[in-house]
Amino acid sequence: MARPIKFRRVEFFPEDNYFVPWGKPKCELEEIILKVEELEAMRLKDIEELNQEECAEKMQVSRQTFQNIIDSARKKVAIALTEGKAININGGNYTTNHCKFNCLDCGETYEINYDQDRTICPSCGSQKVMCSKKKQFCKKWCKTSNNL
Repeated sequence: MARPIKFRRVEFFPEDNYFVPWGKPKCELEEIILKVEELEAMRLKDIEELNQEECAEKMQVSRQTFQNIIDSARKKVAIALTEGKAININGGNYTTNHCKFNCLDCGETYEINYDQDRTICPSCGSQKVMCSKKKQFCKKWCKTSNNL
């Protein structure tokens, strides 16, 4: 039986997530789906220029898993570029270092890093705040928070 896929930590989400070759008719367009964690792997290695161990640590995976992710990403991008396919950045098995909170007093919704103080609303200063994500997305972190 295969092991369950571990969520990968992702810090970057692109504003644009769909890229198409210029001048190709839509009816002839094929697309490649590039997972969010695959884009993150390429960003860390090729843009941030981190070594494989640092990339794996940032994504919270093993070095071998990181290598598998980046190999898959580079192959998909190479195929899309050489064969004139669209790139759709979508899906994957990832988690972020952000959590959305709702203030129960003023209704403000805000996003913070896990390491920031999550017990005080930045708008009204209320301590009546609550994680707005579903438990499956931030279960581990929400359980360790003492004021939720």
